[in-house]
Amino acid sequence: MNHPSRDLAAFAAQLRYDDIPTPVLRRAEDLLLDWAASALAGKGARPVETIARFAAQMGGPGTAQVLISRTHTTPLFAALVNGASSHYAEQDDVHNGSVFHPAAVVFPAALAVAQAQGNSGRELLCAAVAGYEVGIRVGEFLGRSHYRIFHTTGTAGTLAAAAAAGRLLGLDAGQMLHAFGSAGTQAAGLWEFLRDAADSKQLHTAKAAADGLTAAWLARDGFTGAQHILEGPQGMGAGMSRDADPARLTDRLGTRWALPETSFKYHASCRHTHPAADALLQVIQAHGLRPADIAHVEARVHQAALDVLGPVEHPRTVHQAKFSMGTVLGLIATCGVAGLTEFAERFDAAGIVAFRGKVRMVLDAEVDTAYPARWIGKVTVTTTDGRVLHGRVDEPKGDPGNTLSRAELRDKALRLAAFTQAATPAEVDALVERIWSIAQLDRIGDLL
Repeated sequence: MNHPSRDLAAFAAQLRYDDIPTPVLRRAEDLLLDWAASALAGKGARPVETIARFAAQMGGPGTAQVLISRTHTTPLFAALVNGASSHYAEQDDVHNGSVFHPAAVVFPAALAVAQAQGNSGRELLCAAVAGYEVGIRVGEFLGRSHYRIFHTTGTAGTLAAAAAAGRLLGLDAGQMLHAFGSAGTQAAGLWEFLRDAADSKQLHTAKAAADGLTAAWLARDGFTGAQHILEGPQGMGAGMSRDADPARLTDRLGTRWALPETSFKYHASCRHTHPAADALLQVIQAHGLRPADIAHVEARVHQAALDVLGPVEHPRTVHQAKFSMGTVLGLIATCGVAGLTEFAERFDAAGIVAFRGKVRMVLDAEVDTAYPARWIGKVTVTTTDGRVLHGRVDEPKGDPGNTLSRAELRDKALRLAAFTQAATPAEVDALVERIWSIAQLDRIGDLL
């Protein structure tokens, strides 16, 4: 009998470090560094600190580290806070095909369990790969219709976290399937928060990481979950999607490694803005344009960009501005980059607000057809002297074919930590070296 939930659970439970190709493991190390730096960049953010205070009040002593405070608590509450902080700066990774941010849910759960149990670096990496492979496939299974309403990182992410935590907890295939059932029934996350500039996005990743960990921990103690949570007649696909494709759940398990397909984020904004940002930068650099030279920008986008970014017309906060195409392109035109500092200092500056009014998003058939496998960037720029200029980027900066080098990842980590003063340059350098040699660690301790 066809049972993709069971097959995916068995894969996660039975994956071994030696099964994983070396390039995948090295990429996992890079993703871990990128995640840790993103988590540090959440330090001081009001929604993150609110969740951290909640965790401090509700948690207890433990050996799992909360990165923004370097305090220790139970695995559950460390996963909660680290999950929240790593998704705040909008610099954590993304998998294009599933439209899913794996690191923000996989690593908080995996690190917390590994620190609590004293797992090795190899065991941590193996668990992270299991989490990525599961979460990405669940996101692909749920499809485009799911993403229109649901934040996939909050939904698929709960199963990804369960897979990573369950692998470290030594769940067998049957227990892992129960963990998936408990994770899936808790999966949640709705896009409505963007209209109000609400804080829910941090709750999505916090809860996905913590709930996935909870599901795995319960399964180890005999707690049962739905056996067909993904493809069942009242499972996630039935309730959360109109185009769910169960075949995506087991797509080439063990031969197609989805983790290396993940992209690093170059700009500190929603990934849907990146293709157009890179295309606009291409036009500006090619023609030496200044903001005053630009009369109008038409960003040609896929439907999901319209769904997610469209409601944000007049951003009221820094975080909401990261979902405003006009704001992002205004920063690109004015500053040449849309980084953390630029958003913090200039998102509501008069010049950026004025440029925002010059930007319009339109649905492009080619871009929409290619999405989500490819995120093509296309812009049409009309200048004040009447020229019509076109920009196109087939692989935005950070995609696997246009990736960040290890030197660039180190520089990014230094910038993220410096922005919130969460770590000194020397501490970041030590963190980088520790993570890039983590496979040699017999026991995972504090990252900082």
